[in-house]
Amino acid sequence: MVAALLLGTVGTALPAPLAAQERTALREVPFLTLRDRTDSEDPGEAFGDERSDLKAGWCGVREVDLDVFTPLAEAVPAFVREELLRVAALRLASPAAVIASIEETANGRPAVLYTHGFNIGFEKGCRRAVLLQENAGLAGRFLWFSWPSDGALTNYTRDEADLYWSVPDLAEAIIALEARFGPGQVDVTGHSLGARGVVLALYEVANRRPETRIREVVLLAPDMDFEIFQRFLPRIQSVVGRITVYVTEGDRPLALSAQLHGYPRLGEAGNDVSQLTGVEVIDLSDVPAQSPTGHLYHIYSPDLGADLGQLLNEGKGAADRDNLRRIGENHWTLQPRPSAN
Repeated sequence: MVAALLLGTVGTALPAPLAAQERTALREVPFLTLRDRTDSEDPGEAFGDERSDLKAGWCGVREVDLDVFTPLAEAVPAFVREELLRVAALRLASPAAVIASIEETANGRPAVLYTHGFNIGFEKGCRRAVLLQENAGLAGRFLWFSWPSDGALTNYTRDEADLYWSVPDLAEAIIALEARFGPGQVDVTGHSLGARGVVLALYEVANRRPETRIREVVLLAPDMDFEIFQRFLPRIQSVVGRITVYVTEGDRPLALSAQLHGYPRLGEAGNDVSQLTGVEVIDLSDVPAQSPTGHLYHIYSPDLGADLGQLLNEGKGAADRDNLRRIGENHWTLQPRPSAN
């Protein structure tokens, strides 16, 4: 059913974009979601945290207009500026229509499918998807996959259950994108618990459709057992061109997850990554974290954004990207970019 929705024939015109408002530009991102539809008229509350069938559309955010603070804007930390974003618009369409629109705007570039992590409601997920799209320069070919996370710090185990429930549909989305864009024309990324979902979905894809070919897989701060990933790796490598894992020291949520599960997480620095044959591991411990938790560098760190942009937009491996220092056979550290001043 999900595959039919994703690959269905688009017989009607796409919804017209919403008109831009006077003060700030609308920043949109296309999405697929397994969340339930609510009755709220607030676009940020349009989808809840219960499981549902696949839906799709575009969500748009605007900055809260605070002209009086404009001179101080550059001095405000990035994680504070995120709080000035609000979901201001929502356009719904069929999953097939959304994917067709991305094929048009990608202009021959691979599609990029992104899956969020734990504690992400629809409103927070939309604004963070927009920030990642902008930080890595992925507009036009970016698609956010939103599974029904509760968006509550106390509901980690429930989020894990909802993630596992979502894995078959995430696998279907990957298969549908590859069918639409072609072999080697899809990139798949995931953050934190969402990165675990990406690995599980690719494992399913490899079992069901071994002929599938994904170009890049990027795991950002992956909340996954290091040794389980190592065991799954040979199977998922059979359908993936390159796998890149970003890790760092001082990632507080991953440290807590390691305590909870009893085993190191893949996204923590300090694991013996030489065991991950064929995987490029990038350690971000030398660049500013840009957030109190050290876990959200994918949306807040311009250094990470520049590196991720070279990887996904230019197809460069770690050995060919700027500001990476090699410290092992498959292991690099990202260095802060030289100051423009």
